Amino acid sequence: MRASVQFPLPLLLGLLAAARADSSASRFNLSLDEPPSRRWEPLLRKYDVAQLRKDMLHVVRSVAPEWVIQVVNQLAPLLSHILPEAYEEEIKGISKFLGVELGEGLLINLAYEVSGYCTSIVAQDSRGKIYHGRNMDYAFTDILRSVTVDLQFVKKGQIVYTGTTFIGFVGLWTGQKPNKFSISGNERAKGNWWETAIAALLKRNPSPSWLIRDTLAEAVDFDGALKKLAYTPITANVYFILGGVNPNEGMIITRSLEGPMDIWPLMSTKGQWYRVETNYDHWNAPPPWDDRRTPANHALNATTQKKINLKTMFKVLSIKPVLNQFTVYTTLMCAAQPNDYKTVIRTGLKAK
Repeated sequence: MRASVQFPLPLLLGLLAAARADSSASRFNLSLDEPPSRRWEPLLRKYDVAQLRKDMLHVVRSVAPEWVIQVVNQLAPLLSHILPEAYEEEIKGISKFLGVELGEGLLINLAYEVSGYCTSIVAQDSRGKIYHGRNMDYAFTDILRSVTVDLQFVKKGQIVYTGTTFIGFVGLWTGQKPNKFSISGNERAKGNWWETAIAALLKRNPSPSWLIRDTLAEAVDFDGALKKLAYTPITANVYFILGGVNPNEGMIITRSLEGPMDIWPLMSTKGQWYRVETNYDHWNAPPPWDDRRTPANHALNATTQKKINLKTMFKVLSIKPVLNQFTVYTTLMCAAQPNDYKTVIRTGLKAK
């Protein structure tokens, strides 16, 4: 008879926690000098292609109605007349490499356009430095945790911008331009995601995630980023959270399709040194069943402006229910300290 081994409960819990510890996202360079149709190949080769294809198609077929799949497959041959050229070529290249139909590759990107229920914070310390943090909450957490990466977009040997994304998704919901600004995007739920998908196909306006990436690539400073994010027509309602490198360069931009509904800046001289955005207009109370805003506010007030930094920002983003079972990753940014950009893959453990 085999003897049973009993572990003390504290030791057992410690072993379980250690086995499921948070981890840093993998980081890769993506060369903007390469043709768009080929620039994702070095990254894709680092993963099990068959598993990537299986996981991505599972996500698409789980969330997309059959009629959407049919419509997108019919529209896929017209991609060059609909999408910006670089994104068109990137999606074509990814689809070819993964061995999926072009319509399926496009749907992978459109499915991820719905950014889920997220929390973003921009805050200024007592010296005027701006910190930016975000939690990305999404369904299919196990799949997305395995394909979350930090990408350094490099041109002529220089990092042009950094972003966090899911492999196969060419847009960015989180990113930073070194020594200039940082951006995150949160869903502002209006309608079903497939309506956004069809709009993205039939309008030549960029989707929110493409606009974030365009802004990181093209805007030269905080003011330029503000103008581009606030006034460029887009295909879906969204919150853009923008941080800069100078005092009071932080704000939440509440967007409709055509322009800003509201711009809510930091006003540190009035004691308003942080802004929190989840997925609800800041002038309305969040629903009691999804109030992440109030706990985040309380945690920031307890932290104090003097002690806010990336480490304490991470602690704020790790309290219940700001951190929850759907949190895929947490990203910490400070555009004035670009080397400190970091993404942590969350395990789904109970928030402290």
